Amino acid sequence: MSINTPNKQTSHLKREILVRLVRAFVGENYAQDVRMIPYQMRPQGSENQFRCCIHKERAILRDRVIAGLGFDIEEVKDFELLSDLAIKATKREKPEEHPLTILQTACNECVPARIHVTDLCQGCVARPCVSVCKFGAVKVENGKSVIDQSKCKNCGLCAQVCPFQAITKIIVPCENACPVGAIAKDEDGVTKIDHDKCISCGKCVSACPFGAVHKKSQIIDILKNIKKGKKVVALLAPSIMGQLPCTPAQLKQAILELGFSDVIEVAQGADITTKNESAEFKHKVKEQGAPFMTTSCCAAYNELVDKHIPEIDKYRSTTKTPAYYSAELVKKAHPDYVTVFFSPCVAKRTEASKNPNIDYVLSFEELGACFVALSIQVANCKESEFATQSSAQGRNFAISGGVAQAVNSLLDEQNKAKPYVINGLDKPAIRDLKKFANNGKCEFGDLIEVMACHGGCLGGSNTINAYRQASKQLSEYVEQSPKLK
Repeated sequence: MSINTPNKQTSHLKREILVRLVRAFVGENYAQDVRMIPYQMRPQGSENQFRCCIHKERAILRDRVIAGLGFDIEEVKDFELLSDLAIKATKREKPEEHPLTILQTACNECVPARIHVTDLCQGCVARPCVSVCKFGAVKVENGKSVIDQSKCKNCGLCAQVCPFQAITKIIVPCENACPVGAIAKDEDGVTKIDHDKCISCGKCVSACPFGAVHKKSQIIDILKNIKKGKKVVALLAPSIMGQLPCTPAQLKQAILELGFSDVIEVAQGADITTKNESAEFKHKVKEQGAPFMTTSCCAAYNELVDKHIPEIDKYRSTTKTPAYYSAELVKKAHPDYVTVFFSPCVAKRTEASKNPNIDYVLSFEELGACFVALSIQVANCKESEFATQSSAQGRNFAISGGVAQAVNSLLDEQNKAKPYVINGLDKPAIRDLKKFANNGKCEFGDLIEVMACHGGCLGGSNTINAYRQASKQLSEYVEQSPKLK
């Protein structure tokens, strides 16, 4: 499995639209400037870059703008003007419920996933594809292998044994990436997200090569509150420290220049999570004899448990997430402050929608767009130190294995955990979790850390820096940080 590598072309389009939205909002003709975005990006006479004609490209850009304004594309009428939607976005009291939407204009309407025999089939005498199929789905007609799709279970064994590699598995990228089967075509062939199944892991967003699965932005909601003069506080997920070419102190100053009143490291909340989770592990596993305990800081994993593996809930830590504790600290001290969690993933938007202490979520992509739109060079900013120092363990939550390491760091030798890390949620990992829950044991360890994204939060679908570079940058910051005791 590879670390999340978003499509550069679609990422560029999304960022350009976000940049234009921010510039429009801070400009003098906000609604009109928003309406003109598709036409400015594809002016009359320009060459088609990706689609059949300029009108198709403008239609797709319009839908991207709608998502950038924070609306569900499926609910917006064709006749609604972008200028009207821009004004409507400023009057919205709270973000819409679900974080993802589908751009049907951009969707390629991929052929159904299936096992397919290509023209490379040689009609060999051995016919291993026929003999290996347990379902009688492969047969020979006119000297060539064919597959009866009504019997085929898409197991792929025939493709594995074919000596000519003549049998291939045709996949639909978004469907193939989803570990819980939450995205698929309906009876009319239209791609839909089943929000009752969706765990907001964002894998479909990264997988779609057409950028048809889109996040609904909350950037206008946040800028609106700043413009109104409200005290807006930025809560920085630990993984952000590996995203931009600057020091953490420069990053804080750059965010203050965007209009935020204060900037707080969520690693502070991670320190609270570490203390609570280590105490909980000691009590449940070492003292009460529970066979294992899973961590609880990954929002997508929590959605997975609630929607798909309720049987593992009794083994899940009851400790809250770092975002929860950080937002709670702010709201207890200043109930009227607006809190914005800066996130590497989609799932935190789902978590925030259930937590009254987190008002909005801004992705790293959107933060980068804000800096570009307002011409803020983070590497040239002065340094503004954080008021409270976070620990090395809390800051290291961003990488896979970091949570388990932090918990173990506070346990004495007699109570040390034996960590087992699930580094990215996929179908095999989910099968393992179900097995652990049903068997009441995990043969690999007694503290199971679950991260939905491969590599941890640094591999999230909203990250903007290459994983290796981000990991190196974060590691340097962690090494300079004090230890939690």
